[in-house]
Order: sequence, then C-alpha cells, then structure tokens
Amino acid sequence: MDAELNVSAGPGLPEPLAAELAARFAGRFATGETARLQHGSSEAHHLPRLPDAVVFAESTEEVVAVVRLCARHRTPVIAFGAGTALEGHFTPVAGGVCLDLSRMDRVLAVNAEDFDCTVQAGVRRQQLNEHLRDKGLFFPIDPGADATLGGMAATRASGTNAVRYGTMREAVLSLRVVTADGRDIRTSRRARKSAAGYDLTRLFVGSEGTLGIITEVTLRLHPIPETISSAVCGFSTLKGAVDTVVETIQSGVPVARVEFLDDVQVRAVNRWSDLSLVETTTLFFEFHGSERHVEEQVGTVAAIAEANGGGAFEWATRAEDRTRLWKARHEAYYAAVGLRPGAVGWPTDVCVPISRLAECIEATKADLATASIPAPIVGHVGDGNFHVLFVLDPDNPAEAAEAERLNRRLVDRALAMDGTCTGEHGIGLGKIDCLEAELGEAVELMRTLKRALDPDNILNPGKIIRL
Repeated sequence: MDAELNVSAGPGLPEPLAAELAARFAGRFATGETARLQHGSSEAHHLPRLPDAVVFAESTEEVVAVVRLCARHRTPVIAFGAGTALEGHFTPVAGGVCLDLSRMDRVLAVNAEDFDCTVQAGVRRQQLNEHLRDKGLFFPIDPGADATLGGMAATRASGTNAVRYGTMREAVLSLRVVTADGRDIRTSRRARKSAAGYDLTRLFVGSEGTLGIITEVTLRLHPIPETISSAVCGFSTLKGAVDTVVETIQSGVPVARVEFLDDVQVRAVNRWSDLSLVETTTLFFEFHGSERHVEEQVGTVAAIAEANGGGAFEWATRAEDRTRLWKARHEAYYAAVGLRPGAVGWPTDVCVPISRLAECIEATKADLATASIPAPIVGHVGDGNFHVLFVLDPDNPAEAAEAERLNRRLVDRALAMDGTCTGEHGIGLGKIDCLEAELGEAVELMRTLKRALDPDNILNPGKIIRL
C-alpha cells in the first residue's frame, strides 16, 4: 500500500471557472491544501486524491449554479457530505470541484400526521432524530456513522435497524436532485405510493452522485416504540449464533436489531469501549414494541438461542445502558483498527440469502484463520449482511495484497451463493470489478443510463462503472 499523497489529482481548474467560482462564493471557495485534503481523504484504506477546489454550498440554487458552471467547462464536480463513506465514493480521481453540502443542514418540514419529513441533504442522522424526539417520532436508518441524509440516500445506506425498518431504498419518498446539466428536479410527491411514470427516486437512491446531486430528501418516519430492550448473548459456536438469527427471522419475530460480532471483534470492543463481554461469538439484540409484545419476542428468541448453544441474555433496558452498548457496536471499526497501533482499516461487506449465511460466515472465518493480519467479522446478520475489516500496516504492500486476495475470495463466495458484493457500503472505487462479476451485461445498461444523464461524465467520474 502506497501512502504517498497525490496532491494534484487533476489538471487544475480552468482559469475562467476558478475566477467565476471565487467571485460567486467569496469566503466559501477554497483551494488551500488543508481544505482539499479534508475533502479527498477517507478513514479507510483508499489513498487521498485531492480536488482542485472546494465550494461550500448553502442552497439548491447554489448547487445549480456550481453544476452549470462546471458543465460549461466540462469540469468534474463531486458531492461531499460528512465524508464517512468507505469505498472511495467521494475520492476526486480526476480532480475538479468538491461540492460540500454540509452547510445545507435545515429540517425543512415535519409532517407528523403523515409520518414523513423533508430535509436538506446536509442534515445528519442524529440531528434529525434530536429534532423529532419531542414529536414522538424517529428516523430508524442507522449506519453507525453520523452521516448526512443526502449521503445516505446517495449510497443506499442501511445499518443496524435494517432487519425491521429496511434501508434507505424503503425510507426515501422523494428527492430533489440537480442534474448534470443544472436542472433542478423533484422525483416524486409525498404520496405513500404512486404509479406515475418511471421511478426516478429509486434511480437516484444508490447512484453515489454519478447521475445527479441530491439536495433535499423526503423521508418516512416511525413512532418511537413504547418499549425498547437490548440484550447481549454469547454462543459456544459461530454456527449456533448464526442459526439463532436465521431461525429468529424464519419464525417471524420482528426483531429490531440483531448484530453479530466474532471473537476477534468482541476482544477489540472490550478494549476500545471498556466492556467486559465474554470473548466469544456474540449477538447484540434489540426489541421494539409494546411491553407485552417485547416480552413475547424476547421469550421466543431466548428459547431459540438456548437451543443453539447461547448463554444467558445480559440486558440493557435503561436508555443510558443501551446507548453505551450500541455506541460500542457502532465504534467497532475504530476498535478493530485499534488492535494495531498505526494501522489502517480496509472494510468490506457482502450480503447473502439468510439460508446461506452460516455457511458463508464459517467459510470466511476459516479463510481468515490462515491470514497474517487481524480481520474481525461484524454484521447486520438479520438481513444476511456482514463485514470483514482487514487491519493493515499501511507501509506493508504484502498485507494489502493479502487483503485484496481474501476480499476477492469473500466476494466470489457470496456471488456463488446468489448474494451481492456489497450489502451497504456501495461500489465507489473499490468494487467496480466486483460489480461486473455480479451483474455482467446489466452493467452496460448502467453505462447507457450514465451517458444519457451525464454525457460529459462530470458527476463523480470513475465511480461504480468504467466508461
């Protein structure tokens, strides 16, 4: 892995474009290396590639202005939210303008009686839930990072609650999008269902900023559950833990969250978050509903767990205890990287039909047992999605090569089980070849869509597909 910084990723901005942007966005147009590095680097293993400039937009109208200027000069423009993506989604491989939407952070409307809201793209997940709390509502999609909702829509994010509440695909009702030629469009209205024309909302959800730049999002909301209970359960075998998840889902228990941590990840979490979990394969559960309904769910799942070698449930019913528990789960990435001082993380994920989940994780675990690098497993196993995090010495190319080999074996294994190369991280830079292997000729149709909507390839070029 080469740690050398690529300071000048692109050819530089055309002078007329730079002058127009500097004049239009005085004080919000940055070309200094610090700002550019911040918008070209990620926490994961991808090397930094710096944009030529950064513009901080504060409205859809300003996004339109930037895109039109960039289109006129055929200059790349890359949308940026919180910078939490893991597959190089916002890496400016051809330079250009990084369009930072983080200042577009207003909750525009909450329609409590309709269980929906509209927010600007820069609103963060936790910010929205704080705004909604007094209304008895919450937004359930929880990828762990405090990501922006525009970025979450662009990457089709999901997370710990997806097993019950779905992903951003289900959560998004409508989008406001700026197209490559600078048009400002709305993809649909707020109605819960519609048969009006092509489903443009779903086209842009998950498009990673390659087809348009999302500036507003209308989202489904849910009532805050009457009762919330979380629990931890350790297992004597990996298969017993996964079988418990599969049987829970197949039994129709509407579990809100069920997270898998292997023994390596539990050890890392204990060290990082000062917990004292038994360092064995472990499941984190959360149950939502009325008090009686939660009791019924717990009874069913506890019986399934016991039959599969699970230990006693350790409960976290107080809000502060649940927060500590799930904070530890959400910081699993940092906990894993903390296993090796000075290391970097290479996170990857796959998703398979739940009937093949135990087989896939066991085969992956056997692969990792022979690896020379730490590689914990953690996952949203209620929907068949799990992650491996390779913890690498950034100055050791052999470790990067080993991670690449193991990652490819993981993806090939998932595809052989009719799964996908990524359940939630997305394609970005890191899995372009994997997408080709997964979808074959369908990728050519994606190229056709990209060329139709962005003929000059200015929107986040180099991501998802190669042109």
